[in-house]
Amino acid sequence: MSRPRFVLSDQQMDDIIGTLLRVGVALAALVVLVGGILYLHRYGNTFPDYRVFHGEPSDLRSVAGILRDMPAFRSRGIIQCGLLLLIATPLVRVAFAVVAFALQRDRTYVTVTLIVLSLLLYSLLAANH
Repeated sequence: MSRPRFVLSDQQMDDIIGTLLRVGVALAALVVLVGGILYLHRYGNTFPDYRVFHGEPSDLRSVAGILRDMPAFRSRGIIQCGLLLLIATPLVRVAFAVVAFALQRDRTYVTVTLIVLSLLLYSLLAANH
């Protein structure tokens, strides 16, 4: 006995991908906005010293550090988290496409999309080293 196949039409796939992109960008913008408001609330009255360069804090150089800053309501960590969400949005879109093409049993598109996903992940992870 064969199981019924779950197939998404092209229109359904386009609608889901569009929703994924809109929600991802809106969520990222909201997180950056909250972080920006917190940053201005805490540091809005300070004057920067441009004579001395201060790099970004070490906790903002890794995903783990950024995620540790979120529950502590550190404004720069929240802003960085919003930027990570913005970067993750197209990755989620491509990952969804892999699943959708797999459900459609379209091996060619699954292969091509997996190559694209692996290149995106490699470029993202290789940039950290």
